[in-house]
Parts: sequence; structure tokens; C-alpha cells
Amino acid sequence: MLNEINADALVRMQKSFENLESNFAKIRTGRAHPSILDSIMVDYYGSLVPISQVANINLEDSRTLTVQPWEHPMVAKVEKAIMTSDLGINPATTGNLIRIPMPALTEERRKDFIKIARSEAENSRVAIRNIRRDANGDIKTLLKDKEITEDEARHSEEQIQKFTDSIIKKIDAALAEKEASLLEF
Repeated sequence: MLNEINADALVRMQKSFENLESNFAKIRTGRAHPSILDSIMVDYYGSLVPISQVANINLEDSRTLTVQPWEHPMVAKVEKAIMTSDLGINPATTGNLIRIPMPALTEERRKDFIKIARSEAENSRVAIRNIRRDANGDIKTLLKDKEITEDEARHSEEQIQKFTDSIIKKIDAALAEKEASLLEF
């Protein structure tokens, strides 16, 4: 029973960290990266699908993405989806190829992105602490019902605290890395 609680807490904490990483990927830096376009959905014959399912996304250079739809009629739809996204980027189309130059970030915009990154990291820390609280509550319930001993409860709570500490260290490291990449010119 305790092993299940510990394993569940660890899995939930890792999922929370993975969610943070995906949120960080959406915060763009001055460099081009194909994952910036992951959140864009394109109308593909009546269905909304991710842009990666209708086109190849590649890096042309460090500040330019290229998007090449697999079907010619999709070029205009992909371009429109990119323009209407909240990413603040303007594509340029030549034939079947869509080029997306990444504008350089202003100092003010970089600071805004850092605030967003810190907020995302803090939300993840809160989620991790909530998972710890839930797991410790389950352990206390088992102890109260006399299904486990106090030593087992203490050992399990220490294990959950170790999980919490390690995931929070990973969150802090990911935040520091994101801040550093946002401050690069």
C-alpha cells in the first residue's frame, strides 16, 4: 500500500515537471525552434490538427523556421494559422515554402517572458507540494486506521520528501536555464 502511494506520488510529480517543460518550450527566446509552433492548430478539411501533422517544420538558420505543407492547398491555411496565433510572428510565403523569421526580443519583452517563466515554475512547485500533501494525507489515514506502523509511515513520508526535493531542484534548474536562454542576445 505504501509503495503504491509513493509510486503514484512520484509519477504525478514527474508529470507535473514534464508539463512545466512543455510550458517552457512555448515561451520563445530570440532563437528559432520548431517546438514554438507546436501549439498552432490548422484547419485540415474540417478538422483542427497540429501544424506538424500537415507540414514539415525545419530550421533554416538560428533565427528562421521553414514550414513546408505536404499539400499545396494547405499553404494558405497554414500561413493563416501562423498569422492568427498569439506568437507575434509574421510568415513570408514563396511558392510552397513558408519562412518564419523570429524577430529579436526587446529587453522589456525578455523581462516579461522571465516573469511568465517564473510564474510557471512557481505553479509547478505548488503542484508538487500539493501532491506531497495528498500522499502524506493518505499515509496518515493508513496510520490512523492502524494498517501501518509509525516507523513505516515516517519512512514513507521521508521518501516522499526526497521525491519532492529532487523534483523541485529540477524545476529550479530548468528555470535557471530558461532565464539564461531568455537573457542571451
